[in-house]
Amino acid sequence: MITTVVQFRLAEPLSLDEAKRRFQSSAPKYRNLPGLVRKYYIRSEDGMTAGGVYFWENREAAEKVYTGEWRAFVEKLYGSAPAIDWFESPVVVDNATCVDTAPQ
Repeated sequence: MITTVVQFRLAEPLSLDEAKRRFQSSAPKYRNLPGLVRKYYIRSEDGMTAGGVYFWENREAAEKVYTGEWRAFVEKLYGSAPAIDWFESPVVVDNATCVDTAPQ
């Protein structure tokens, strides 16, 4: 499993209400996306950074999404190019289902 943290700096603070509106408008694009297990939208408390934490089945699935077109879309929408950090996720604790998993 792979986790990516995508962040972009904003020129002006993004209010929580506006962040929610924007995030909800883009959420349908990520539903049933091949290889995506879960996505959390994030916004810093000062509203100057936003992005997402993505949990992927594998890196290949993520790379199919993080294309030049996707990066351009994010930059146009938020005014800043996204930075992507990659992490391996060898163990996951999911308190919603009370299961610890070690992805194969």
